[in-house]
Formats: sequence, structure tokens, C-alpha cells
Amino acid sequence: MSDVIQHFLLVYNRATGTLEQERPFGTDAEAALAAYAEAESVFRESPHMQIVLIGSDSIETVRITHANYFEPAAAESKYFAGL
Repeated sequence: MSDVIQHFLLVYNRATGTLEQERPFGTDAEAALAAYAEAESVFRESPHMQIVLIGSDSIETVRITHANYFEPAAAESKYFAGL
């Protein structure tokens, strides 16, 4: 695990259940924040779009901690497995 925080912008379409964008920014927090603000502006009138900026050690970690954006069915089954 790295001590360096990398930034990832995700744009998720809740209506279709698909990840529309996955943009890595490495350690450039300013560029990540600017892209986040731009995406929020672009999708302001689209209530089904979810814009998320995540800081993590790697995209692999993000795929685990935010699995619902990458594999919605897998994330659901994980949460409902014990029911």
C-alpha cells in the first residue's frame, strides 16, 4: 500500500447502472478538483448522474471500496449475502 494519495473522478449513471467516466489524475489534486467542478456543472441538470471524486492509494483499492460503481450486481450481492 502506498502513502501517496491519487485522485480519481468517477461519473456514474444511476439510470443505466453504468460508469460513464473513470478519470485518473495521479497526485494532481488541483486538476482533479477542477475536473470535478466541471463535471458537476455539465451534469447539473441530470439528476441521474452521480459525480464522485475519490482519493486513494490506487484504482484497485477504489474498485474494492466503491465496487457499486464498477460492478453494481457484485456490490449488491455482497451486502445482501447474509440475509
